Amino acid sequence: MLHFFHTSDWHLGQFFYNHSRHYEHDCFLNWLLEQLREHQPDALLIAGDIFDVVNPSTAALKQLNQFIAQAQAQVSHLQILMIAGNHDSGHRLEQVEPLLTKYNTHVVGLIEWLDDNTLNFDKLLRPIHNAQGDICAWCIALPYLRPAEITGNGQDYQQTAQATEALYQQLIEEARRRKTKDQSLVLMTHAHMQGGTSSDSERPILVGNAEALSTKLFHDDIQYVALGHLHRPQRIEHEHIRYSGSPIPLSFSEVNYKHQIVKVQLKPDSPATIQPLLVPRRVPLFKIKGTLDEVLQKTRDLEARNPLPLAQQAFVDIEYYSDTPPPPDFRQQVEAALPQDNYRLVRLSRMAKPLTQQIASDTDDMATPIAPPTPAELFQQLWQKLGFVEDPQVLKDFQQLSMQAEQQDDQETAQPVKPQPSTATAPPDAV
Repeated sequence: MLHFFHTSDWHLGQFFYNHSRHYEHDCFLNWLLEQLREHQPDALLIAGDIFDVVNPSTAALKQLNQFIAQAQAQVSHLQILMIAGNHDSGHRLEQVEPLLTKYNTHVVGLIEWLDDNTLNFDKLLRPIHNAQGDICAWCIALPYLRPAEITGNGQDYQQTAQATEALYQQLIEEARRRKTKDQSLVLMTHAHMQGGTSSDSERPILVGNAEALSTKLFHDDIQYVALGHLHRPQRIEHEHIRYSGSPIPLSFSEVNYKHQIVKVQLKPDSPATIQPLLVPRRVPLFKIKGTLDEVLQKTRDLEARNPLPLAQQAFVDIEYYSDTPPPPDFRQQVEAALPQDNYRLVRLSRMAKPLTQQIASDTDDMATPIAPPTPAELFQQLWQKLGFVEDPQVLKDFQQLSMQAEQQDDQETAQPVKPQPSTATAPPDAV
């Protein structure tokens, strides 16, 4: 039997509106150490985006290395497998692997082609041992694939999708050949799968999700697919194909996510036993919306507790709507209304009028013919929407620029069209 944890998208070193998340990541890693000590798994799979940037800070690097050393000290037989995500530098991750192997930790940052243009299967197929040292499973460890890594290399693949499918097929076939009937087969990759729900904090890869992969790539022999990249914990079409999600919320769109790691138990030729382990949230996030008065009241109603260090104070995001620009000191009013030393106001923005009010307003005006707005009216509307105070001088300057643009356009239109030179080849005597 294989018993392992699946986690991903730690994003160590992240700054959230210029606030470090180091404290929250420390809390998560300490909690994870407790889970390792309690459950004693055979392996810990980290499916990419270990760091938030390709060049992580010294503090983030130290945080990871310290965790690996502590994890191995608590579970002596624990094997850690990590792959690079699209936020990671595969080269940087692999630089320290010779040292990490001392802690039974293996990193796959990049795929590798041999001199004969075949994949280095030994690098991408990793055996997983149980506490007795026997191989109980094989893990296909596939980092985030960039097009330049998988097209070419002597292969006749010009399309990224075709090259990706061929690469998966080669790896899965080799893994099936290596495993015995009493061993399980696991696949870990960092990719966007078709049907997956994303959040605001995932870095876009291609517009329109053109890079999204299909679960048809995965053979039926694979008992569990450990995915990284999307921050919402979710299964994709099947129970055994899962994103573990990020351990902490990385944007306000993730306020309601149930952040978790996934505990998995596998027996050969049997469905996976899957149990989410919920990660406690140490620093809350609050999103407040409403009119100017409603925002101030909701802010005053936030629970006040004992003063907290800055790193432990809750994050607050406020969106207000108003038909008129807010008072110049509105931000100061909001910050004064927040219980002191408990909350951090990280964003204050003006939003459009709620849809229900827009519909009601449109219904009231249906009987009145509406003329198209002039450029000056459009400018005034945008100026007010951005929260600026109405300024007659600014409007006068805009009107002057608008008149100059119209005059220039009229001059260009009035100019005669110059005849274009012929593209026909001139006879030799005409040269």
